[in-house]
Amino acid sequence: MSDVGIGAVLIAGPTASGKSALGIRLAQALDGVVVNADSMQVYRDLRIITARPTPEEEAEAPHRLYGHVDAAVNYSVGRYVADAIGILREIRGRKLPIFVGGTGLYFKALTEGLSDMPPVPEEVRERVRRESEGLETPALHRLLSERDPETARTLRPSDRLRVQRALEVFVATGRPLLSFHGAREPGPLASLPVIKLFLAPEREELRRRINRRFLTMMEQGALEEVRTLGERKLDPMLPAMRAHGVPGLLAHLRGEIPLDEAIAKGQGDTRRYAKRQFTWFRHQLPDWDWVAPEQGYDAVMARLNAPRRP
Repeated sequence: MSDVGIGAVLIAGPTASGKSALGIRLAQALDGVVVNADSMQVYRDLRIITARPTPEEEAEAPHRLYGHVDAAVNYSVGRYVADAIGILREIRGRKLPIFVGGTGLYFKALTEGLSDMPPVPEEVRERVRRESEGLETPALHRLLSERDPETARTLRPSDRLRVQRALEVFVATGRPLLSFHGAREPGPLASLPVIKLFLAPEREELRRRINRRFLTMMEQGALEEVRTLGERKLDPMLPAMRAHGVPGLLAHLRGEIPLDEAIAKGQGDTRRYAKRQFTWFRHQLPDWDWVAPEQGYDAVMARLNAPRRP
């Protein structure tokens, strides 16, 4: 590996901001490995609809943690960190890790560490899922408010995944989810010098990119990919089943909505997610450098060439 004096490069940003292309370019220039930091691109069933790098793109530079998880798995941030640690051990001293993605919790866990969260036994998870069936998300949130009002106050009544997770932890431990947020295991990058960039496109241009990319994914076979996923009859609450574009296309395949409505839903959900990514990174990881996507490569190179502090 080139002696760049940096332990890792972290490239984040909203969906469709050009992160993957930048990661490949940096890996080629710096003898690096592109390591996925996107919670949907881990699923092997969803290459097209999650805009995972194509096989041709993956051949341009080494890639890790892409498509290595089955859609039936509820992949957690804890498992992601464990997998990332394995990659860091594998390439230490040989390649520069270049983490690329849009999942803020992954980057926060890598740099700041994980809360000491308890494991939830599978039987508890299944019990909570059975209890949740048939309940609208606001009703599920009210149930959490009765059991764990402290945590419920911090969660949006529409955020079904996090509400259900809080219920699982409470049922498994008898303690509020928030009570586990104090203690942290250090992140695997906590002691390393790292470059942290957030690619921030102009908002209207990003909206156009998102809309165009969804149409391109449809041309590439996204509908058939989602059809194949739907045929597995997986739990609709699994993360892979809730990837942007999947619920709408599944609804179309069931004959519930026309295709143009499903496409518009996928585009709209993706645009709203991009907006949340801007907000999340601004408040949760304020020490990152924000740059326009076209300035990302030069920004990394400038940081690498900057004089080192003693």
